[in-house]
Amino acid sequence: MEDRQRALVTGGSRGVGAAVAAALARAGYRVAVHCRGDLTSAHAVRDTLPGDGHTVVSGDLADPDAAESVVTASVAALGGLDLLVNNAGRYVELPVTADSYADWQANWREMLDVNLHGAANVTWCVVHHLLGRPEGPAGGRIVNVGSRGVFRGEPNAPAYGASKAGLHSLTQSLAVDLARHGIAVAAVAPGFVNTDMVAPLLDGTTGDAIRAQSPFRRIAEPAEIAAAVAWLASPEAVWASGAILDLNGASYLR
Repeated sequence: MEDRQRALVTGGSRGVGAAVAAALARAGYRVAVHCRGDLTSAHAVRDTLPGDGHTVVSGDLADPDAAESVVTASVAALGGLDLLVNNAGRYVELPVTADSYADWQANWREMLDVNLHGAANVTWCVVHHLLGRPEGPAGGRIVNVGSRGVFRGEPNAPAYGASKAGLHSLTQSLAVDLARHGIAVAAVAPGFVNTDMVAPLLDGTTGDAIRAQSPFRRIAEPAEIAAAVAWLASPEAVWASGAILDLNGASYLR
């Protein structure tokens, strides 16, 4: 992989995805920074990455055609792909006790379409690109960003938790299937991370309770998650294929 380090990071325009893009660029990758529609933020991330040759791709991964186009555009801009990081995702709370059956169905469709179906579709396209390369897929990597909520539970967002559980299962199924092609597949399962999405929860007593979940009395920084993703993408981490790496500051042990 040393002479052809090219990565697609979905949801790369902010938060964990932006930190992953930066970590990979520092490791020598040329990176395709994906966003759903916020091109301004995606270009800002791209412009701060070390090295050159980075690009921005956009598309709503809930749309299978858009997912395919994102991969096609990444391959065209970078000259190929060696690594996929499935980071794009949505989190919307809606407990089963909510009153609206229509809202319940819509929430499940949204969570599954992006967090699971979108990741699965992008993965299919990247895997077929890897298998179709003249030099073969040697050294290919896929790293999925799952969630601690798969194990700890998501009582206020069961559709989100189920979608991430599906992503964990997909990770391990693909790890077994793709090893024969030299493609390693793993996942990280973060707890709370200090991003814009959770910022409103970190004020007052809610924030104190969230930080208290970990004996470190804090939550993760995006760079800490990104460092683990970058390691899983490295040649030395092939034997971690199939692993779901807990990144929760000992807030949940299993």
